Amino acid sequence: MSTNDGQDDQGPREPDAEVPLKAPKDEAGAETQKSRLKPVVFFGSAVLILAISIWAIITPAGAENTIGVVVGWITENLGWYYFLVTTIYLVFVVYIAASRYGGIKLGPQHSTPDYSLFAWATMLFAAGIGIDLMFFSVSGPVSHYLAPPEGDPETVEAARQSVVWTLLHYGITGWAMYALMGMALGYFAFRKRLPLAIRSALYPLIGKRIHGRLGDAVDLAAIVGTIFGISVSLGIGVVQLNFGLNFLFGVPEGLAAQIGLVVVAVLMVTVSAVAGVDKGIRRLSELNLIFAVILMLYILILDNPADLLNGLVLNIGDYLSRFPAMTLNTFAYDQPTEWLNEWTLFFWAWWVAWAPFVGLFLARISRGRTIRQFVAATLVIPLLYTLTFLSIFGNSALNTVRAGNTEFGLIAMNTPEQGFYTLLSEYPGLMFSAGLATFVGLLLYVTSADSGALVMANLSSRLPTPTTDAAPWLRIFWSVAISVLTIAMLIVGGVDALSNATIIMGLPFSFVMLLIIWSLYKALRVEGFRQDAFRTTLTPFLSDRSAVESRDARSTWRQRLKRTVNFPNHRSAARFAREVCRPALDEVTAELREQGLEASSEEWADDGTGISQMDLKVSMEGSEDFVYEIGPVVRPTPSFAMRSLSWNDTYVRFEVSLGGSRQGYDVMGYTKEQLISNILDEYERHLEFLRLSREASVSPGASEGGSEADRPPEED
Repeated sequence: MSTNDGQDDQGPREPDAEVPLKAPKDEAGAETQKSRLKPVVFFGSAVLILAISIWAIITPAGAENTIGVVVGWITENLGWYYFLVTTIYLVFVVYIAASRYGGIKLGPQHSTPDYSLFAWATMLFAAGIGIDLMFFSVSGPVSHYLAPPEGDPETVEAARQSVVWTLLHYGITGWAMYALMGMALGYFAFRKRLPLAIRSALYPLIGKRIHGRLGDAVDLAAIVGTIFGISVSLGIGVVQLNFGLNFLFGVPEGLAAQIGLVVVAVLMVTVSAVAGVDKGIRRLSELNLIFAVILMLYILILDNPADLLNGLVLNIGDYLSRFPAMTLNTFAYDQPTEWLNEWTLFFWAWWVAWAPFVGLFLARISRGRTIRQFVAATLVIPLLYTLTFLSIFGNSALNTVRAGNTEFGLIAMNTPEQGFYTLLSEYPGLMFSAGLATFVGLLLYVTSADSGALVMANLSSRLPTPTTDAAPWLRIFWSVAISVLTIAMLIVGGVDALSNATIIMGLPFSFVMLLIIWSLYKALRVEGFRQDAFRTTLTPFLSDRSAVESRDARSTWRQRLKRTVNFPNHRSAARFAREVCRPALDEVTAELREQGLEASSEEWADDGTGISQMDLKVSMEGSEDFVYEIGPVVRPTPSFAMRSLSWNDTYVRFEVSLGGSRQGYDVMGYTKEQLISNILDEYERHLEFLRLSREASVSPGASEGGSEADRPPEED
């Protein structure tokens, strides 16, 4: 039998599917309800994106000029801000993971991950990286070698800097943004019973207004910024795949072929939308990783393995040693404006634009992981892969250029979509490697479009649970919308127009992410007070000497052992509810009322078992109410049980939930006095939590005794 570890949060959050809560009364049908559109979010973002697309298609020159002016202003006046804010994101994420809050789970404390480590790791990688990794793995190092932001070109130092600058743009700074959004959204959705939406991450700051127009505005801004970030990847993808198909099969390069590739992506997203996350995105992600590793090993073996591995180790050392200086290098005394626009500022804005999309998707697949596990995996697993991929292909490209192939260097720098395939042509087996690269690129391209469409569909819908996805037709709509915007930006000015638009659209959401930092920290402090309350409450009733003597009079050690190895059936559970639970809750309720408190107790039948479940509620006058709930949970009988079993045998546990949050321990077999003791223990912990929260003034604007983050969410 498990015991309460005291670490679980008792704030509002989505209960586990197997936890019997008040389904017949207040959550009836929640799991079977269909998703509903958020009209303001859906129509507002759709109209805005359509208007921008039409404007770009009708007046491409005017759109290009306007975008250029705005980007110039941002670079001149707010370039420093992008450097500073991205560093803040990274420091905060690492601090939270390393702190006492790192052990908090994205879900109930007893919950387990939904996906295996391999499947989870592949989705982590594939969701956050698209075909652009192939695009920049060659063009990035070559461009920085031939035209570095500082220092002389085509030197040993330029070669070392070239790979490290590329690693910086694809390193932990960007993944920290994903980790920030992922842990915030996962925490509020799976631990606080809030919708899996960007607005939920601001609940401690704006309270129930997340369900109103303010929340709609946050989600709308996230969708608009995200769709530009995704369009950059898809724009890069269609340009590179178009060249790859021309390279392999002679398909003409141009807008017509690129539109055809966009249509293919929409069709594949349609198939994946019908298949769902498990059979769609997960399978594509696993294929991505496997084939990309094969391609990387192919180049490693055919080139000089020792030379490339030496370069890899050197790049790792340079990245670790130079990272602090490079991440805040604004080039204040001699600023390479054009280089900053094309590289660092673009990449930071691009990561910001992708952060709500990838963060929400990562939260969706990371339920049951601790914050520390989530942050470590998000920062380390993709970094190890991208570092290896960029180092191998980047150093291969540098070796080719430094060996005297200047033509290749100019191609990689000036027409980056051709760089990857041109590098492959330097090795034998070109048809195999180019074909594999095209296939990997297509999978990365489709995965980005697929997961992006899923996230935006979820953001524009009201979903009954955080693990529910929006209707397939809505995912298809957003895949079409992404495609239309991508085509519009390609008409305006190709990849450059998409890059500049991303710098603009990423700026507003970067401010939202700062608010999310503040909001998440407030909520985690409240979580810390809960843990403190558990540790500092009075010694439990059963450890008191008189209680032990009383217990021994009623229940010998043999009876205690019998309870430990007993796996009761439905009949025993029903009798326990009737003869122990109901009298215990009635007596405590009556005594609380005698003390002048507003207490009530209710009983209802569990849908799955028909056994009674019940609760005790104490109103706390503006602070978070104390809600002690107890009910049956059916579990498979373990194989070590002391009787003959079949695999289908089940038994019934009576588990405690506090404020809708299951605590994971079983009280089946307690006497009435022991159950009353447990109720009082939890009540004392709740009072201690409210005291600690009040004294620390966690939320200055909240009412005395609790924080906005812990009050049950109300929908306007």
